[in-house]
Amino acid sequence: MNMYFHSPSRGNLSLDETYAEIMTYIAENPKEQYKLIFGTDSHPHHRREVCFVTAIIIHKVGKGARYFYRRQRHNYMSSLRQRIYYETYLSLEVATLVTAKLANGVYPRLNIEIHLDVGEKGDTKELIREVVGMVIGSGFQACIKPDSYGATKVADKYTK
Repeated sequence: MNMYFHSPSRGNLSLDETYAEIMTYIAENPKEQYKLIFGTDSHPHHRREVCFVTAIIIHKVGKGARYFYRRQRHNYMSSLRQRIYYETYLSLEVATLVTAKLANGVYPRLNIEIHLDVGEKGDTKELIREVVGMVIGSGFQACIKPDSYGATKVADKYTK
């Protein structure tokens, strides 16, 4: 699968190269605690298209992080429900590919979270149970606003 991510410090990387960067980051301080976070956000542009950004964040808990992002443009989606479902799907797609690599690697039990762009306040509150169920049913931990910074801060930064 030809999936590419952008690193602010390393430029464009394939998924394999992104994975290698994550493993190198962990190997620098293997005794630290890490979270591997996946989050997607979207932004509609002029009723023609929607920009989706999926972020991968390797967070050294309490000591910083590195991130990588993938930007995709799709036909306009007027339904918020459809966009949120697709955001969740994109995060799960990347998380599944990366965790398959982790299963064969040095750190098979890394703490993994999927950050969702839904919260108790606003238009997305009715979707929480559905998308959290998708994530948990796929074997991952789900985080919603205000704790879902992978989607609401990192990915959001590149959707505009």
